[in-house]
Amino acid sequence: MHRYVARANVDHYLDLLRDTNLTAPRRSTTIALLIAELDQLSEDAEHLEFAETRVAGSRQQVAQAAARRDSLSFGTSEREDAEKHLIHLENVHTVLDDFCHRLRHGIGSRHD
Repeated sequence: MHRYVARANVDHYLDLLRDTNLTAPRRSTTIALLIAELDQLSEDAEHLEFAETRVAGSRQQVAQAAARRDSLSFGTSEREDAEKHLIHLENVHTVLDDFCHRLRHGIGSRHD
């Protein structure tokens, strides 16, 4: 049951982090909560597929945000907002990708 709750929390925090109107303090808090949930899952290699799926989704969100930013004119507030959102999504992607790497490393070190 604990695994299910942790996975549900990860998905909930990822949904919250997609909000472009999230304030910087709430974003920081949400990322900290996300990392804490990921750390709980890092003890078990069976979560690798779950994590890889979330990384793939995150990668797609980054690509979409980059395309949206690139479609906007330089020097506009819309482009600046899109750039900030893109940077935020890239940071979230890095957190998820690092989690996957830790899981893979843990799996690899258990087999050595």
